[in-house]
Amino acid sequence: MEIVGYLAAILIGIFLGLIGGGGSILTIPILVYLFHIDPMSASAYSLFIVGTTSLVGAWPKYKQGFVNIKTAIIFGIPSILIVFIIRKFVLPTVPIQLGELAGTPITTSLIMMLLFGVLMIAASLSMILSKSSSDLIPDTKQQFNYPMILLEGILVGLISGLLGAGGGFLIIPALVLFSKLPMKQAVGSSLIIIAANSLLGFMGDLGHHVINWTLLFSITALAIVGILIGDQLSKTIEGATLKKGFGWFVLLMGLYIITQQLFFPISNTH
Repeated sequence: MEIVGYLAAILIGIFLGLIGGGGSILTIPILVYLFHIDPMSASAYSLFIVGTTSLVGAWPKYKQGFVNIKTAIIFGIPSILIVFIIRKFVLPTVPIQLGELAGTPITTSLIMMLLFGVLMIAASLSMILSKSSSDLIPDTKQQFNYPMILLEGILVGLISGLLGAGGGFLIIPALVLFSKLPMKQAVGSSLIIIAANSLLGFMGDLGHHVINWTLLFSITALAIVGILIGDQLSKTIEGATLKKGFGWFVLLMGLYIITQQLFFPISNTH
């Protein structure tokens, strides 16, 4: 299963490189089900893997002129602050077991995985129902809807902080709608925001989890290979069709996680 996990790690990067998001939604299921890491630790691993991979992937996008630094800063500041506060001060205070329901223990890990399953379904619907990824606003002067950008930044920060997901499926439509960015710039800029959110969130995690650094670096290296492949593929593959197909896959994964956690729970040992 770990061999499958290492191969899947490459997919994390490929989807980040192709569509600027979505790869992070795969990371926690890969860590939990293929590497048997407990969900709370997996969320910390995910932040490092996704953050580092996105940072590497943002560089070729920047060289191609597809990263809008001003937008990334305006959107990213509230998001980064929320992520760091949650990972550093909030999550460490949450008890492992929250109570019982009909004799079944309700654990933080169970709640986190159920919420992650719901997040995957929401992300999948966003991908399936999204419009074409072609540049929707090619020659429009950039305008900022500051209240909505602030609200979206806080929302992405909450998701990244609580679940260890990058939130790219929320960032990209927000950048198009509220910052009036062309789609390609939204994809590139989202990688910078995801990188900052995730790496600052991981810094907040340090000291709260036992980290298997060899495993973490190995998965991250493969994901980086994947994002470089994805960046090359993005020059020849139309993202819209791929995004919808990936959306259906994420939908099935989300339904599987919810079903498995509710009816066939497993224990994670690492």
